[in-house]
Amino acid sequence: MIGIGPPAIPATRPWRAYSVALFCAVAVLVGCAGSGPSEPLPVLRQDTSVQSVRKAVVESARRMLGTPYRFGGDSPGRGFDCSGLVVYSYRRAGVEGLPRSAHQLERRAVPISLDELQPGDLLFFRLSGAKTSHVAIYEGNRHFIHAPSSGKRVERIAFDHPYWGPRIDRAGRLLPEGHPFISKPVD
Repeated sequence: MIGIGPPAIPATRPWRAYSVALFCAVAVLVGCAGSGPSEPLPVLRQDTSVQSVRKAVVESARRMLGTPYRFGGDSPGRGFDCSGLVVYSYRRAGVEGLPRSAHQLERRAVPISLDELQPGDLLFFRLSGAKTSHVAIYEGNRHFIHAPSSGKRVERIAFDHPYWGPRIDRAGRLLPEGHPFISKPVD
C-alpha cells in the first residue's frame, strides 16, 4: 500500500519556524517604536533640582547595565526595551508620567544639538524609515546607555560605535532648566 496518511514530518513545522522567525525579526525592527495612548505631563517633586535628577537618571541606568532586553519590558525583573529603560530610569529619579515609546519621548523632549548634551538627556535614533525607532540615555563623555535589541543586554556605547553612531538622529532634553513639569506636592 502506498502511503496515504500524513507525511512523517508535518508540513506545518517549517511554516511555524518561519512564522516565529518572522515575528522575532519584526519585534526587533519595531523595537521601542510602538505607540500607545498619550500620557499626562511628567511630574517632578518640588524639592528636586534638575541637576540631581539628571545624576539620578544616569545612575539608575548604569545600575541596569547587563539586564536582558525584552520587548515591552520596563523593569529589572522583566527586562527592558529602549523606552522602558528611559521611563524606568526617570521614574527612579522622581520623574513620572513619561510616554512609553521612543517616538512619543522624542515628541515630548525639547530638541537640542549634540554639542549641548548633558547627562540624562536623550538620544534618538532612526534605524529605518522616517520615524524614531530607538532611544538612549546620554551618560556623558560621548557615551550612552541603552537596551539595544532582542538577545542583547542593556549596554554602554560610545558615539563612534560603527552601528549606533551613524544612526543617532537627534538629541532631546526632558529636564531643561525651569522645566515645564507639573510639580507634585512632597508627602
